[in-house]
Amino acid sequence: MARHIYPCPLRWSDMDAFGHVNNVTFLRYLEEARVDFMWRLAPGNGSDAFTGGVVVARHEIDYLKPLVHRHRPVTIETWVTEIKAAYLTLRYEIKDEDALYVRATTRIVPYDLDQERPRRVTPEEEKFLTEYLEPDPVRKGAAKKASKAPTRPAGSADGSERAEAEGAVSV
Repeated sequence: MARHIYPCPLRWSDMDAFGHVNNVTFLRYLEEARVDFMWRLAPGNGSDAFTGGVVVARHEIDYLKPLVHRHRPVTIETWVTEIKAAYLTLRYEIKDEDALYVRATTRIVPYDLDQERPRRVTPEEEKFLTEYLEPDPVRKGAAKKASKAPTRPAGSADGSERAEAEGAVSV
């Protein structure tokens, strides 16, 4: 599937005291790419998608390599990994031809601004998002592994010693 490509310029003010892009600034970069994707690209394709509003419910960011100031922009690739009735998940990579600096995900909740409450993903939004849908294979694999993993209390091999030592009741 397609990915949205956003060339993001670096500004001198993005740098922190250590001479690299500050961690909070990466959130702003993600926001710029997300706004370009959802509010420029969707309406540009003739869709009314997202005009009802959305809110960010969650961010996860993995900082992989420091990014220092330079005059050429970084590329932010954005795609959709999950579309549910009441939310969607975007994934991003901030990179250039030499390095991958950040991997991130954002959970987006459609929001009715007039009613001040969450709403459902509209058919128009789902149609637009599906063009960029690339399910996350890492997440699927992790969920399968987690469901097969044996569970036991922390402590010894069977967990009983720690539970007894802490006065816990085994149920």
